[in-house]
Parts: sequence; structure tokens; C-alpha cells
Amino acid sequence: MQKQKWYHILQKNTGLSPYVWVVFYILPFYFIFRSSSTYEAVIGIIMIILFFVCYVFSFLSKGWLIYFWTSVQIIISVAMTLMFGYVYFSLFLAFFIGNIQNKIGFATLYTIHLISTTISVNIGFFTKNTQLIGQLPFVLVSMIAVILLPVTTYNWNKREKLQGELEHANKRISELVKLEERQRIARDLHDTLGQKLSLIGLKSDLANKLINKNPALARTELEEIRQTARIALKEVREMVTQMRGTRLEDEMFRIKQIFKAAEIEFVLEGDTNLTNTSLMTENVLCMCLKEAVNNIVKHSNATDCSIVIEPTRTDLVVSVTDNGIGMAEELVYRGNGLRGMKERLEFVNGSMEIQSSESGTQLVIRVPNVFKQPEQEAGG
Repeated sequence: MQKQKWYHILQKNTGLSPYVWVVFYILPFYFIFRSSSTYEAVIGIIMIILFFVCYVFSFLSKGWLIYFWTSVQIIISVAMTLMFGYVYFSLFLAFFIGNIQNKIGFATLYTIHLISTTISVNIGFFTKNTQLIGQLPFVLVSMIAVILLPVTTYNWNKREKLQGELEHANKRISELVKLEERQRIARDLHDTLGQKLSLIGLKSDLANKLINKNPALARTELEEIRQTARIALKEVREMVTQMRGTRLEDEMFRIKQIFKAAEIEFVLEGDTNLTNTSLMTENVLCMCLKEAVNNIVKHSNATDCSIVIEPTRTDLVVSVTDNGIGMAEELVYRGNGLRGMKERLEFVNGSMEIQSSESGTQLVIRVPNVFKQPEQEAGG
């Protein structure tokens, strides 16, 4: 069970005021001092002290010692019920058993405690124990607590544990998202700026050499440097825009413009308003579609293209089909763009399949659907 200080647990999880527990600490002495026998009173005091010592040891112990100390407490609780009509030690035990996180251990001790308490109370009524009969309403309340309190406490602790695991998982996911985003930015910067800056450097060296020998050619090189720098700046701006997150509706508008400029007939089927897809997944999907469309425009020689959006209960399926020349088998999943798409999809537990032939290529992308909570519930 989870190691906690017993006096903190009592006040934290039971929902009872700590002053109520103080009453339960003092009450057994009232019951034993009502006894006419000094011998019984001494035995009662010893059992009370022993019970609380075992109770503290139960919270501080590990392994089989937990069950040993709890068993001793159950025996003392039964003896106090039969001798003095004091049944309220069963409340301490009910709470403690609920804090045992081992399912088998909880079920075993819960059953033993419930049966022993029920039998001892029935024996007290059968033998007409006046102290027990005189507090019948409180005994019934205690029996209800013996039944419900362990289960309630066990479920409460289990829910808290799951909540802690969920928070840890969300924190881990957040760290992985940051790591993947750094890697993506590094990859995009390399693809966007690396080659162009290298080209600018080479052309600058060449222009410097030609400036005296062939000024006209040097001016041509400088003009190309200027054009390359503009293109690099434009691509950096586009990359920054992508980092802010892209919606499928906005991306589809740009795709239509690209196909129109490339004179490729385009057909869209399905709803681009993704209500059950997270923003991160939607952004990854948009980047994959951007890469797929660029490949179609640049390499496929296609005249027609269609995108079909089909949401299912668990996945969102997006199919991109063209009637181009297809792809060579050795290029499938080996190109940098396709490899980047595959890596991005794997990060959001997505996948992609490519079927290519001489009559065209079909790309099928699958990403998980995540049913979002309504805003009122999420905020409440």
C-alpha cells in the first residue's frame, strides 16, 4: 500500500473531521470503565493500547507485516465487541483496509473483516449484550460503514493513482511533443535554409572572383544570389506559419489554388471540419498533405487528383489519388519527403500506405480520432 503518515491519511481521505476521530480514540475507555470488573477493565485498556500500536504499525509496515498487524486488530475488534459492546474499532479497520492497494489483499481483508464484525455483532445480540443493544442505531450505522467505507476508500485511492499516472503521461507526452518539434524545426531549417545558404556562399565566392575578370557574369551571379535569398526568406516565413498550426480547411484552400495553377483537375470528398481530431494531429495531417500535393505537382505528370476524407469511429482516413505516371518501387518510403511524412505520422500514432502503378498513385493516411470533451465539461 502507499506509504503515508497515518494521522495525515485519517484527516485527508475519510471526509470526517479530525475531532470525530478524537472521539473514537477516547470512547473505548468509557465503555471499559463502565465494566464492574477491574480485571476486565485492565484487559480492555491493554487491548485498546495494543490496537492503536498495531494500527500505526500497519501504516508504517510493508509486505506481509501489513496483513499480520491488521489481523491482530481484527481479533481485538471482535474481542472489544463481545466483551464491552464497543464495535467502533471496525471503523478504523474499514478505513485502513480501503487504503490497501493490492486487489487480492484488499478483497481478503475486506471479506474477513466484514464476516468477523457481522458474526460478533450477531453474537452480542443473541447473548443479549445490553451495552450493544442500547446503542443499536449506532451499531447499524457502523455496519453500513464496514460495508461501504473500504470500497469507497479503495476506489478513491485508485482514482487518485490513475489521475497521477495520467498527469505523468501528459507531462511525458508534452516533453515528447517538444522534442519532436525541435527535431522537426531542425529538419525543416536544414531543408529550407541549408542548401540555399550553401548556394549563396558558393555564388558569392564565384562573384568575388569574377568581379574584375568578367563584371557582367559577376552581376548575373549577384542577381541569382538575391533571388535565392528572397526564396529562402519566403520559405522561412512559410515555415513559421506552419509552426503556428494549420487547419485542414485552410490547407485545402491552398491545395485547390496549387492544383488550379498546375492545371490539374481536383475533386474533394468529405468534410474538412475535423471536430474529433486534435490540433496537433490535424497540423501533422496538413503537413503530410502539403508534401503529397507537392510531389503530385512536381513529379506525377497527373491531370486529375482527388482527396477523400472518411472519418470512422476510431480513425480518420484521408486518401489522395492521382492518375499520374506512378512511382518507382525503390522510391516508395525512401525519399526524404515521404520518410518525413512517415515519421510525423508515427509520432501521432498514425500511418500511411502507398499503392503505385503506371496508372497512378494512391496515398492512404490514417490518424486517430480523439473525441474531445465539450467546452463546458472541460472548463467545469
